[in-house]
Amino acid sequence: MESLDINTIIVIVVAIAVLLKLRSVLGQRTGHQEPPDYLREKKERAARRDESASNDNVVKLPTRTGVDVEDKDPRLAEIDDIAKPRTKLNKGLKAVLSNDPSFSPREFLGGADMAYEMIVDAFASGDKATLRNLLSGEVYEGFGSVIDDRNSRGETVRSKFVGIDSSEITAAEMKDSEAHVTVRFKSQIVSSTHDKDGSLIEGDEKDIVRVTDIWTFARDTGSSDPNWKLVATEAEG
Repeated sequence: MESLDINTIIVIVVAIAVLLKLRSVLGQRTGHQEPPDYLREKKERAARRDESASNDNVVKLPTRTGVDVEDKDPRLAEIDDIAKPRTKLNKGLKAVLSNDPSFSPREFLGGADMAYEMIVDAFASGDKATLRNLLSGEVYEGFGSVIDDRNSRGETVRSKFVGIDSSEITAAEMKDSEAHVTVRFKSQIVSSTHDKDGSLIEGDEKDIVRVTDIWTFARDTGSSDPNWKLVATEAEG
């Protein structure tokens, strides 16, 4: 074998060094390289299993009342604000709501205030047409009888409704399909009754009288008629 000259030996050494360098680089995996597809899919499946297991282990604990406060029906919350929970009044109002989903105690009170003033004014002026629309048949007969007697004697009532000091629901119940709600009104009224000659026979044209009335309104929850009518009256004190 012929001896290799120095140049050939240098070329061989350089080639071997380059091959070793390429092998060392190509044979290593850096942090920026993507793993083979089958390894990547395996890791993704494992991650999905871990996430699913984590979600399955999450349990939403109920509050002490068993109902999330934020999810509470605002109509029930309104009733609880007006009447303490578990009281007779609270249960009665919720029974009304159960039979009439549109029922709102606050809206009812607003309507009751207007009805109260209208009825007081209509009774004083003898407006039976207005009363007929606001009263039950039985109560209308009583009011109408007083008006007829007054008219037969030629008497007139001069009345001024000053205003309602307060109104509050005191009772509520269902009677079959009929809802009954009782309200205590405290109001101020100026009222006087005069004979056919105009002479004062009762009351005072200037004095403000504070009156407390307890009225019960009712409506058939099975009816399409949304209006409530006065079904009972009582004066307090």
